[in-house]
Amino acid sequence: MEKIELLAPAGDLERLKVALHYGADAVYIGGNILSLRANAQNFSLEDIKEGVEFAHKLNKKVYVTVNIVVHNKELKHIEDYLKELDKLNVDAIIASDPAIINIALTKTNLHVHLSTQACTTNKEAAIFWKNKGVERIVLAREESKEDILDIKNNVDIELECFIHGAMCSSYSGRCVLSNYLTNRDANRGGCSQICRWDFDLLDENKNPIKGEKPFTFCTKDLSMLKYIPDMIEMNISSLKIEGRMRSLYYVATVVGIYRKAIDEYYHNKEKYEYNKEYERILRNCANRDNVPQFFNNKYDETCSYYNGRQEISNQDFLGIILDYDGKYMTIEQRNYFKVGDTIEIFGPNKEYTLKIKEMYDEDMNPLDVARHPRQIIKIRVEKKVEKWDLIRIKK
Repeated sequence: MEKIELLAPAGDLERLKVALHYGADAVYIGGNILSLRANAQNFSLEDIKEGVEFAHKLNKKVYVTVNIVVHNKELKHIEDYLKELDKLNVDAIIASDPAIINIALTKTNLHVHLSTQACTTNKEAAIFWKNKGVERIVLAREESKEDILDIKNNVDIELECFIHGAMCSSYSGRCVLSNYLTNRDANRGGCSQICRWDFDLLDENKNPIKGEKPFTFCTKDLSMLKYIPDMIEMNISSLKIEGRMRSLYYVATVVGIYRKAIDEYYHNKEKYEYNKEYERILRNCANRDNVPQFFNNKYDETCSYYNGRQEISNQDFLGIILDYDGKYMTIEQRNYFKVGDTIEIFGPNKEYTLKIKEMYDEDMNPLDVARHPRQIIKIRVEKKVEKWDLIRIKK
């Protein structure tokens, strides 16, 4: 059995490099056109070139999302864009529109993965797409374990499943609420996340129904951390983390935790134990609760927020390490901290605490407080650290 792939999101080059540094085997990114995360920073062709070269030096992969629903006016741009991606040696595109898939398979040498936007939920659909030349299917996030196994046991095709991140209140790729209410098309990169709004509830006579909090049908996030062994044994090809709009800190933390869980299971399957501490770390780096959602066929009221929720911005992330000279680490500050604070430094295969006794600006002038966004700061540290390691507040 080939080792399962851990696939991470990357909204820009910095997050691409961090995701790979923290253990992702592959990343998926969006270009400036034809991608469903229109509000992400996204990648120019030059950025894609740099990202692919960076990943390939590490023997890792880059997939490019081309998963928009295409209108006639965009057809003339598709072939040229796909040919550019082919020249850049991307490892695959992720698409859902048959026009894009057909052009990629007939006019380029690109490998094609079917996006979750195609909402593949059964084996007949999987057979259909396999016969069209698709090499991998990103299954709908609404699939149960039994559904996934039924497809896997009946169709010889790679399967990719989401394991962490945001869920859709509709079936993947089928929501029109955003377009209907705000004229922002969810299937063309403009989702306004109607499902996370607060609503007034009315009875059959249109009288208001009052509750303790406003009504919402916002879903909780997905987390499959407990079921990593199951998914490995199901012979799934790739485990996918959602979040091209997520922060660098979120990507690093989530990738790092799933990397540890996957490696620990492969290292000793017979004695593998679920680590509750990993669960705490994942919970602390996000602003919504997470649950296994549909995997166990137990989707109920515990999987969504119906009576309001709080989404508190995470301030744990303090900075990213840019360099280490053997005595001082140079960091780029991201949140407020001060001399006397106890921080955690973490990276692949490292995590330790440090009480800040002294710190300096980039010209080695003493500082008491780091309060300016992206300020360059130097802090003395005895243990070795590396570029792309992160620091967070100690809890």
